[in-house]
Amino acid sequence: MQPHSLIRATSLSDAEAVATLYRAAGQSGSGLARTPDEVTLDYVTQFLEASLDGGLALVVVDDDAVIAEIHARLLHPRTFSHILGDLTIAVHPSHQGRGIGRGLFREFLGRVTDDMPHILRVELYAREGNTHAIGMYESIGFQKEGRMVKRVRLPDGTLDNDIPMAWLRDR
Repeated sequence: MQPHSLIRATSLSDAEAVATLYRAAGQSGSGLARTPDEVTLDYVTQFLEASLDGGLALVVVDDDAVIAEIHARLLHPRTFSHILGDLTIAVHPSHQGRGIGRGLFREFLGRVTDDMPHILRVELYAREGNTHAIGMYESIGFQKEGRMVKRVRLPDGTLDNDIPMAWLRDR
């Protein structure tokens, strides 16, 4: 993390800044599933509302700009009430490679551990070709749980596999 960066809870008032971040990350091909033209204010508001309703959403702010964001929502029905899912993390391309994503993820999992004792599992998906992200997720405690063959269509039309991964509180 940069010394003047701040991690804080996301609010709905951050929606436009988060949308701008996601568009920049999508433009760079950073592994987000949505392309920049699919990142609308409505889309961002919907995932923030879902994450703020029993889930968790955090941003990294640097010089008053949102440079990274992570969110996950509480899954339904009650059978899955111990799980945070649909996790997504984005770091602005100009700030990647500085440990911001790793720091944000550690803060996220720390808050889950300290403040959400009912959450026993956090789930995410990573494209198999995104080996850097998978390595980072594994280094902070996520484990691969399978392989979904030809699930992701890349911008060039080729298909990649999706890797479901999970962090378990008791692991």
